[in-house]
Amino acid sequence: MAACSARPKPAPVTPTPSGPTDSQSKLPPPGPVSQAPVPGSVQDFVINAGDRIYFDFDSYTIRSDAGPVLDAQSAWLQRYPAVAVRIEGNADERGTREYNLALGARRANSVRDYLVNRGIQASRIATVSYGKEQPIDPGTSEDSYQRNRNAHTTLTSGAR
Repeated sequence: MAACSARPKPAPVTPTPSGPTDSQSKLPPPGPVSQAPVPGSVQDFVINAGDRIYFDFDSYTIRSDAGPVLDAQSAWLQRYPAVAVRIEGNADERGTREYNLALGARRANSVRDYLVNRGIQASRIATVSYGKEQPIDPGTSEDSYQRNRNAHTTLTSGAR
């Protein structure tokens, strides 16, 4: 019978008006939220240095338009000496798989050599070739091929 006995209902709680307390009213208003990337982050690298350069057909020579990007990468990497990177060499879909893997490797090594010549320690740079296996543009036009002939620099460790 104890299970059937009635328990008294709790009294309803009446809300009280909430206003700032004396200590809260003395706090300064919050400042604006910054939209800038965190210094030393992947986003900072991509925005302020650039993470991709492009190559001409059947070439692994660094183009003149890639120099400023690689110089910015070098400066960024010198500012953040704990960061390690991987250079990913890519090719368009024309040619055999083996040929494009070799071309992608030569492209990645060209970027690595450029950065090393600008003072970045070789031990901080790994390279890999994806050949034509990881296109960024699946199209078959010359514009698509041009986008796929690239070297992508990705941060592997040490970034914030």
